[in-house]
Amino acid sequence: MERSSRTRFYDILPGALVWATLIGAVFFSYAYPLIVICFVIAFDIYWLLRIAYYLPFLLSSWVRYRRSLKCDWQALAAAQPGYDRVRHLLMLPTYREGIDVLRDSFDKLLQCTTPLDRMIVCLGGEARDEENFRVYADSIAKEYGDRFLSFTVTIHPDGLPNEIRGKGSNLNWMAHKMVPVIESLGIAPEDLIVHSFDVDTVAHPQYFSAVAHAFLTIPEPTRSSYQPVVLYNNNLWDATAPVRVAMFGTTFWLMTELARAEGMMTFSSHSMSWRMLLDVGFWQKDIVSEDSRIFLQGLVHYHGDYRVTPIYVPVSMDSVAGSYLGSLGALYKQMRRWAWGVENFPYMVNAFFSDPKMSWHVKIVYLFKQVEGMYTWATAPLLITILGQLPFWLASDTYRSFALFQNTPFTLESLMQYALVGAFVSAGLALTLLPSRPPHVPRRNAVVVWVLQWLLLPITFIVFGSIPAIDAQTRHMIGGTWRLGFNVTQKRRVKTS
Repeated sequence: MERSSRTRFYDILPGALVWATLIGAVFFSYAYPLIVICFVIAFDIYWLLRIAYYLPFLLSSWVRYRRSLKCDWQALAAAQPGYDRVRHLLMLPTYREGIDVLRDSFDKLLQCTTPLDRMIVCLGGEARDEENFRVYADSIAKEYGDRFLSFTVTIHPDGLPNEIRGKGSNLNWMAHKMVPVIESLGIAPEDLIVHSFDVDTVAHPQYFSAVAHAFLTIPEPTRSSYQPVVLYNNNLWDATAPVRVAMFGTTFWLMTELARAEGMMTFSSHSMSWRMLLDVGFWQKDIVSEDSRIFLQGLVHYHGDYRVTPIYVPVSMDSVAGSYLGSLGALYKQMRRWAWGVENFPYMVNAFFSDPKMSWHVKIVYLFKQVEGMYTWATAPLLITILGQLPFWLASDTYRSFALFQNTPFTLESLMQYALVGAFVSAGLALTLLPSRPPHVPRRNAVVVWVLQWLLLPITFIVFGSIPAIDAQTRHMIGGTWRLGFNVTQKRRVKTS
């Protein structure tokens, strides 16, 4: 589908800002180094203030997370008026995941505190893996299907028009197939909570109960999505050190967002109402970032009257797996896919500015967080490390006698020492989020996981933060065949006693 010239401008803008910064840093470091020095000092101060601003929110989320784990959410939910009407629809799209991943997820699902006769499950495979999927789906249906109120298997055809291969198009197909199932069960759209999970997602036993409690106690529950704390603990002990650092970083970012949910969008596995999905026409079929886009669809449809409700009960997912080098390549692709959330920017601008009913406050908050997040994701690691040093490498002798030139390295070093407080806090909190050490992992490996892995933070910050973000934004800027498709992260479980 041909994109309008205005939309192409919005496609280009985020990447253009990033490349203007990168090219400008090199050029001005040679031609006007004092300008770059002042910019880097200002940016480092901003980054330090950003860390100081976010740390209290991270700690607040951590406290709420610990408290939530101690709550009997099922008892609290069951005590609310209207609880008897609430049902849950679990959507599990899958592509080439092994039977061990599927079976482990369903085994954990049976442990949830929500009565299984209130749960509807839809397992959705892809036609391009139909032979394997049918074998696995039949096995899962025989082992687990009769435990739930309803169990449905769908197969998403390949090559449908106006689609890309990915989770969003599969979810759209699954949702349309579930419409007659929901109607036959006589469930009102306002009473059905939908959980969009990656198939490797293992929900805490109290998760569905916690969502039901929030659904029954907040105003206008159908005007909200529900975002849990996302951990990557399923196979964390078997992941490589850079993968662990990156996954903890993702968890801490999300926990910070949960404590300041204004302007937040949904991420990864999360929940929402069937009413909202019906109103927006389900997931869009031609995008990669279906987890955040479905929230934006609700925000746009309800003219800004839509929000995220934090759920401080966790769901756990798989970290990227494979050989050491293979897992690093998979991690890069995963981070690039997450950075492809840049595709939301033109959608937001076009939708926001054509909607006079949406308040300017909502528009500004969401657009600022989107632009600031994309820009700093791509540029901050490089500005703090490599680009901040360019003036001292490239400047002519004319500038080297300036007091600003001579004192700046000490200023930057001091600023970064203060910023390390964030890394120390993150390392400490990571200890409390680690799953128990499995028997097959030697005790000495705990030292690597707990302490030494954080020495990789600067490298991980650049290689699996800045570079994949630049990659994604550049592809989005160029468009055409450079646009990103959906890649599936390899899953691996190590069986333990």
